[in-house]
Amino acid sequence: MLHDYQGALKDLDKADVFEPNNAFTLRNRENVKYMLHDYQGALEDLDKVDVLKPNNASTLRNCGNVKKMLKEYQGALEDLDKANVLEPNNAFTLRTRRRIKYMLDDYQGALKDLDKADVLEPNNASTLRSRGIVKYMLDDNQRALEDLDKANVLEPNNASTLGSRGDVKYMLDDNPWALEDFDKVDVIEPNNAFTLRSRGIVKYMLDDNQRTLEDLDKADVLEPNNAFTLRIRGDVKYMLDDNQGALEDFDKANVLEPNNVATLMSCGIVKYTLDDYQRALETIDKVHHLEPNNHLILQIQTWLKWMLNEYQPTIQLLPFNSSI
Repeated sequence: MLHDYQGALKDLDKADVFEPNNAFTLRNRENVKYMLHDYQGALEDLDKVDVLKPNNASTLRNCGNVKKMLKEYQGALEDLDKANVLEPNNAFTLRTRRRIKYMLDDYQGALKDLDKADVLEPNNASTLRSRGIVKYMLDDNQRALEDLDKANVLEPNNASTLGSRGDVKYMLDDNPWALEDFDKVDVIEPNNAFTLRSRGIVKYMLDDNQRTLEDLDKADVLEPNNAFTLRIRGDVKYMLDDNQGALEDFDKANVLEPNNVATLMSCGIVKYTLDDYQRALETIDKVHHLEPNNHLILQIQTWLKWMLNEYQPTIQLLPFNSSI
């Protein structure tokens, strides 16, 4: 089907000149502007409609949806709350409002809206997928998996469903099946940095370090300067005995996200492996400043100072190594 949104916009602009303040024209023009990603223009039309015909649930619902796209989450929530009062039990309102609550980190509120939507419109793949993601955020991984499995039956080969299910399976230590989901996502939506990073982590857990490195290298090309990617890749290079390469990744990650304990710990460990005890100690001292009560850090400090002949340790020391 051909959608000539630009042509439609020109016609609606003319209609608005001939007959200004027509709510029907403004509503239709708002829809066209939304499809053209002109969210600010769409909101301006909806505000006019709201003045002409106030307290309209459909208008308020659209206002909330547009404000969501503009990342005006609090204003969007207010509009959707009003729409829900005027027209309760509307599944679309509830689904849209859950997105706002999700963005505001109100996962319990989002779950309540999705539970209501599921009662009103059962077996809706979008509702089940969204609810699975919310349950994942609430650490209810087993029930999240149940919803995502149902969503996948209703709407197979949906990249969002499969990717989310892969994350859940990873959290449940079901890494072979998580890998299978991420492989499917990579076929449906290739060259996605997030998917490659997630799949790389799963391969790392399966001790497939070389293939992990391949995924993380691709992710770094698609989305350079991602501290998380660099930190994981540094760990993988360390496991592959590429200590210099690991240190380069950790140093880049530390510039992007300074004072990250995991990055600094890994830096210190690699420097120790390279027999650079002085720089290792300087790095571990930074970690100690961030976590002064960490007993392991104190042990490492003592060990490094001993290696530098600053003093003989008086406690039994434990070996340390890197991990994600």
